[in-house]
Amino acid sequence: MDRLSGWLTAGAFAALCGTTKETLRHYRDLGLLVPVRRGENGYGYYDAEQFYDFYAIAIFRQTGTPLTEIRRCLQDQSAGGTLALLREQRERLGEERRRMEEMDFVLSQAIANLELADGAPPRPCVRRFPAEHLLALPVGELEGLMAPGDGENDRLRRVLERCRSLCQTYGMQADYQLGAIHRPGPPAGPETITHLYTRLMGPADCPYYREKPAGDYLCLCCRGHWDLQEGYDALWEAAGGKRTTGSVYACDLAGFILNSVEKNAVSLLSVRLE
Repeated sequence: MDRLSGWLTAGAFAALCGTTKETLRHYRDLGLLVPVRRGENGYGYYDAEQFYDFYAIAIFRQTGTPLTEIRRCLQDQSAGGTLALLREQRERLGEERRRMEEMDFVLSQAIANLELADGAPPRPCVRRFPAEHLLALPVGELEGLMAPGDGENDRLRRVLERCRSLCQTYGMQADYQLGAIHRPGPPAGPETITHLYTRLMGPADCPYYREKPAGDYLCLCCRGHWDLQEGYDALWEAAGGKRTTGSVYACDLAGFILNSVEKNAVSLLSVRLE
């Protein structure tokens, strides 16, 4: 490192901190991090201990702390003030971490759905699925939210509003791709739906929480149609020689990404095997 009686030049100090001289110049002009010595040649020199000042600035900057607040903290040198600011920034990091986890959940679900839609054969097959966490809304309760004359868009809006309201109340994160739960056993169709559901990021302390069990499922991927009755019939025909248990699930795989036209519709029908 370039030194002058133990002091570091801007270039050497920038290298130590993993930054650039331009950044140091910017911080100097703002009064955030000023060289502690001025040489006869007019250049500023830094003390190695100022690395910790730079490190603190970098941490605060990454958490979105305003520069004015950072300058106040560094100039104040108060343990109490610094502690309060550090706690505030840690809380911000926690909120950002939660947002990133929620975003990862939604993206992961969408990717998994589309991969399943792309790779599933057009005939009933057996697949093993992990447990899923569901926000399951009773159809009878949802019907009570509907107004006379509601069309399909109105009905969808009211279901989504109910999902969002419950997620906000109970602190849950959903992917908002809707599915249907049918009563156990054949036949299955629109008239056998007991609940509409959306998937949650994890278990929830909510009266509408329901877990879809892990296990081997007989499933069928239906493409190009919103009417799934033929799919239900084919699923139960394939289940004729198998022992099934629990509800029948219908899950929209294409979701809001592809389902604006019927030819892009992709749905998964499944029932767990004993």
